[in-house]
Amino acid sequence: MELINTSHPEEFILLGFADHPWLELPLFVILLITYPMAMVGNLTIILVSILDPRLHSPMYFFLTNLSFLDMCYTTSVVPQMMFNLGSSRKTISYTGCVIQLYSFHTMGGAECLLLALMSFDRYVAICKPLHYTLIMNGRLCILLASIVWLTGITYAVSEATATLQLPLCGLNTLDHILCEIPVLIQNACGEKSANELALSVVCIFIVIVPLCLILASYALIGHAVFKIKSSEGRKKAFGTCSSHLLVVFLFFGPVISMYLQPSSSISKDQPKFMALFYGVVTPTLNPFIYTLRNKDVKGALGSLVKRIFIAK
Repeated sequence: MELINTSHPEEFILLGFADHPWLELPLFVILLITYPMAMVGNLTIILVSILDPRLHSPMYFFLTNLSFLDMCYTTSVVPQMMFNLGSSRKTISYTGCVIQLYSFHTMGGAECLLLALMSFDRYVAICKPLHYTLIMNGRLCILLASIVWLTGITYAVSEATATLQLPLCGLNTLDHILCEIPVLIQNACGEKSANELALSVVCIFIVIVPLCLILASYALIGHAVFKIKSSEGRKKAFGTCSSHLLVVFLFFGPVISMYLQPSSSISKDQPKFMALFYGVVTPTLNPFIYTLRNKDVKGALGSLVKRIFIAK
């Protein structure tokens, strides 16, 4: 390990998969394929939701926010990962680490809350259909989305700032593929139990509470759906909700295993694979999950493609 005399290092060495060097080339190829897919897929969702009047509804407003969030989420980590996987010197500058820390956790915190907000939207649409347009009006949707983003920023600023105040005692080697709060806390020296406790408490509010709200919403939705007499109506309701539920489990599963699982039960490489999953895989899959299982999005996408070809 490198020893330095300054209050913080000029750069961090990211060990990544140093114990498994054979993984670097396959991972680089995977990222080379998935990153453009994630960007194009999420950008497509944003464009069709904005350009097609049929998708000007609260559901697609929140989906647009999710797609934009996923684009920022992936961009905050993937380029640096690819650079390190393709280089013999696997480092990130201190400034780069700070930027990554704030941006990655802002997006992560916001996504937890946004997924809960999307489940509430589905609850109102299915359980209170006659009052849906009254409840989920444009002003409320903008207000709720603003609260989601502001809460994500507040979470990242508070936790990341507190983490960056911890002394590193000259150590600048991180056994991870990116700068994450739990890794920096683990790497710090001196008293850090207060930071660990604060992170656990905040994660309960940022991760567990939204997940409980999502599950409660879908329990009520499931009860309401089974009361629908029309099989076509039940099928449509299940189709809309199943896409969102799949995204929820793909995101929350790895996040819980990383942030709320006891450190003694976490293997050395588990955080790295979990970070790859919720930082790369989930944002790449999200637009395809919503597109492939949603007739409205597929119809809007088909119309957009036709308009492009007709214009040519």
